[in-house]
Amino acid sequence: MTGFDDLIHAPTRLSLVSLLAATEWADFKFLRDSLAMSDSALSKQLTTLEEAGYLEIRKSFVAKRPRTSARLTTRGHEAFAGHVAALQQIVARAGLSVVPPS
Repeated sequence: MTGFDDLIHAPTRLSLVSLLAATEWADFKFLRDSLAMSDSALSKQLTTLEEAGYLEIRKSFVAKRPRTSARLTTRGHEAFAGHVAALQQIVARAGLSVVPPS
């Protein structure tokens, strides 16, 4: 998948996917705290992205406590890369860049 992605473009999901793109696996608590989201809001966004095939969710137990982690799938990485490229093209039409000058 390439191009502008309405599913990823929602601000919360864009922040979530961008954070996951920089990690192998990310713990639920790390995602929640990094994005300042409630458990239920994050859970809903993770489910939406999982249903689209953009991420994989892993549930396990550590010292009898449940632990949920997530990572982008290959499809999720491709969708994110395509979305970022589409955003760069949109911005470039205005003569701007999304990359700050060095």
